[in-house]
Amino acid sequence: MSRPLNFIMISPHFPTNFETFAVRMREHGINTLGIADAPYEHLSETLRHSLTEYYRVDNMEDYEQVYRAVAYFAHKYGRIDRIESHNEHWLELDAKLRTDFNVFGYKSEDMLAIKTKAQMKEIFRKTGLKVAKGRVFKDDDDARNLAKELGFPVIIKPNSGVGASDTHKVKSILELEDFFGYKNSHVEYIMEEFIDGDIVTFDGLTDHDGNIVFYAGLEYSEAVLDTVEKDGDMFYYVPRDISPQLIELGKQCVKAFNVKERFFHFEFFRVKATGEFLPLEINCRPPGGLTIDMWNFANDFDVFREYANIVMHNKFYSNITHPWNVVYISRKANQHYANSIDDVCNKFAANIISVQTVPGIFAKIMGEHGILARSETIEQMREIVQFAQKKY
Repeated sequence: MSRPLNFIMISPHFPTNFETFAVRMREHGINTLGIADAPYEHLSETLRHSLTEYYRVDNMEDYEQVYRAVAYFAHKYGRIDRIESHNEHWLELDAKLRTDFNVFGYKSEDMLAIKTKAQMKEIFRKTGLKVAKGRVFKDDDDARNLAKELGFPVIIKPNSGVGASDTHKVKSILELEDFFGYKNSHVEYIMEEFIDGDIVTFDGLTDHDGNIVFYAGLEYSEAVLDTVEKDGDMFYYVPRDISPQLIELGKQCVKAFNVKERFFHFEFFRVKATGEFLPLEINCRPPGGLTIDMWNFANDFDVFREYANIVMHNKFYSNITHPWNVVYISRKANQHYANSIDDVCNKFAANIISVQTVPGIFAKIMGEHGILARSETIEQMREIVQFAQKKY
């Protein structure tokens, strides 16, 4: 009889909704081996029951400690088959461990292409895709010259980074000089032309051979930068219908970045003037927040189970028909709403999935509360959003 697969989960307790990966893999008979710095007793009861064994380290940033944890598991259980966190923060750690223990998946040499925006641009260009103009700048003078070349406004962000953190829309030479005063001197920045467009995504999962077995999209009520700036409401949703052009571009990107047995989250600009799509960046992990759960509600399936099926058998069993739009609606503590959350839940009882409480670190964008709802039509989805976010 063949031995069970040994799957090491880096930081399996974060985010909380990702604990289900461990649950489903254990149900498939996979050895789920956790490594993190959280005390064992702080893990949820569900996660503790789903892990074959847990190894606590004092500091996840200390590579030697994590390396020893993997070596211990390899000595006790045999060859390690997978190492994965599904988390942007640990992508490089995952890759280094895979390199050192010769485990399937992205290795250290792959990280430049999937972590730095400048290298992503190069791969997009080589694939024949049009991208926003811009590049990394060396110093303040180089930035001034580049801004003159691109024209204001420009977007400045870390070359290696995720989300809207430390991202700046600079509208004039005065604002650029201000940026020089507060920028992080240890960070390499990239400057790009401002694209007047909406951000849309092409997300999903590939099998062991790089075939897309599931895909979905995301649309946002506004840019994250704008939500943070005005500290207002937002919503985002998984639409039933995705542009065929976006699907085609997404497929090209999956192939170009050699995404195998992984989740992916590709961001594109949808240019307002022309409707064309420009690739912005790739993330080789699941989308953040509750998106992965929204996939389940949008398609009436269990993506965690299907991921375990891919790892175990390289098979995806669900028939995806995209029957629902699923929306996340933020509710901010500093806003005065005309309708209570109970009002929303009562009026749209057939559509409401759940009401979420959001941890403080995410509340600035996601609101202190979030309402998850689904609908067959975009029109009804917008009706729910407007009722939920209506002010006095």
